[in-house]
Amino acid sequence: MWVAIVAVAVALMVVFYAVGIFNKLVLLKNRFQNAFAQIEVQLKRRYDLIPNLVETAKGYMSHERDTLEAVIAARNSASSSLQAAAAQPSDAAAIGQLAGAESALQGALSRFSMVMEAYPDLKANQTMLQLSEELTSTENKVAFARQAFNDAVTEYNSYKQSFPPLIFATLFGHQQDARLLEFADSAAIQAVPKVSF
Repeated sequence: MWVAIVAVAVALMVVFYAVGIFNKLVLLKNRFQNAFAQIEVQLKRRYDLIPNLVETAKGYMSHERDTLEAVIAARNSASSSLQAAAAQPSDAAAIGQLAGAESALQGALSRFSMVMEAYPDLKANQTMLQLSEELTSTENKVAFARQAFNDAVTEYNSYKQSFPPLIFATLFGHQQDARLLEFADSAAIQAVPKVSF
């Protein structure tokens, strides 16, 4: 009789423990999906600013059509990658495609900024100054949102990979680790700048 009571008590403890693991996995997954939604908001804002920036520059940079078209093409590619990733933020391939598209957009915007330096009238244009300031502000918000997303993904992956949640994670449908949103230039960003006098 006592053996049966102990066996039932142990079974109930295991069930309650498994339910706790399941609930924490769901909580952590929802947390990183919400963090991705915050990235999505900021990236959409940036994608909306870019065409205005290009339109303002068109009048001044008529000879730089290729640069302007490259920015718009990179923006469109990043926007479609964002839609795919937003549909499934836990899909590592979609997050990887978004990271690649964002890196391409960053490159196109960098080329645009370099070309813009050759047009002092454009740099002094109030609309261009305001759009550039809004874009810079949005870039900062994207960086903070990306950091929060990567923190949430790390917490989810760490919990899922630890023991004993590791045993239950695949049973509960959490087979794949979430992927960090890292851009291609992350190694260059982390490198220590060289200063010479």
